[in-house]
Amino acid sequence: MTPSTPTLLSIENLVVNFSSGRKTVQAVSGVSLQLNEGDTLGIVGESGCGKTTVGKATMQLVPSRSGSVSFDGHDLATLTRKELRRTRLGIQMIFQDPISSLNPRRKIRDIVAEPLDIWKTAEGSQREQIVRDALDNVGIDPDVALDRYPHEFSGGQCQRISIARALVMKPKVLICDEIVSALDVSVQAQILNLLEDLKARFGLSILFIAHDLAVVKNVSDRVAVMYLGRICEVAGSDELYSHPAHPYSEALLSAALEPDPSSDRSRIILTGEPPNPIDPPSGCRFRTRCPYVQDRCAEEEPVAQEISPGHSVACHFPLLRTNS
Repeated sequence: MTPSTPTLLSIENLVVNFSSGRKTVQAVSGVSLQLNEGDTLGIVGESGCGKTTVGKATMQLVPSRSGSVSFDGHDLATLTRKELRRTRLGIQMIFQDPISSLNPRRKIRDIVAEPLDIWKTAEGSQREQIVRDALDNVGIDPDVALDRYPHEFSGGQCQRISIARALVMKPKVLICDEIVSALDVSVQAQILNLLEDLKARFGLSILFIAHDLAVVKNVSDRVAVMYLGRICEVAGSDELYSHPAHPYSEALLSAALEPDPSSDRSRIILTGEPPNPIDPPSGCRFRTRCPYVQDRCAEEEPVAQEISPGHSVACHFPLLRTNS
């Protein structure tokens, strides 16, 4: 996308905490992201880094302690409940487990039509046609599927049905939370190709949350790397994978598998365990595992700085490029 592409979804200084007895888990700490119209923004990081919480807080499914989420010019946190429900129609979320996200007691026609029924936007033959079109758009034969139940479909088919349900209200943004992690590799490719086709056909913008680096690279225009509730680095997909500037990004990419047995890329092994989010380290949160740590890292929290157009990193000592 060009630099002039308007921002559709803006997350500014988002903070989400959860209570754990008398202590507080700092799940998301000051996250700022922008999703431009027609773009796919990938969020990647290890389990527990706060990726899914960012997605849910964007939808206002979990409350944020502070910060703002602006969609299409509206700050979702300041809207009344009625206004939020209406505005949020433009954002739909697809969840990780395709089977448990579908009501096992309802037929597919009613599952896909549920948003239409709630908002009373279509009835009778019009409702039936919208459901048929939605299923057809995701590669499910409506004549076969309409009167069947979720347990009669495979995981990949259930995920297609979940996507169909998300599309019936004609959203502008899809939040995809690990939508292929529970699927076989061959089925993953089919779902990702479907997502790209739907994005082009309906002009969607996508927030794509995943831990699979290869998947994120293939579907994303830009990628944000998270560690322990914070954004480490944001860059274009090719730029990040070619020239990671944050030590954590470098370590993540070194662990990614390559379909090339002759590859001589060395793997970076991080020492220690991820810190406890109840009591994160001072300064840079990655410093306890960083191979390049210095005294300043413990004393001062790094602030995101732009090191090249569209490439920002939160590190006191960003990595230098080793190749052109």
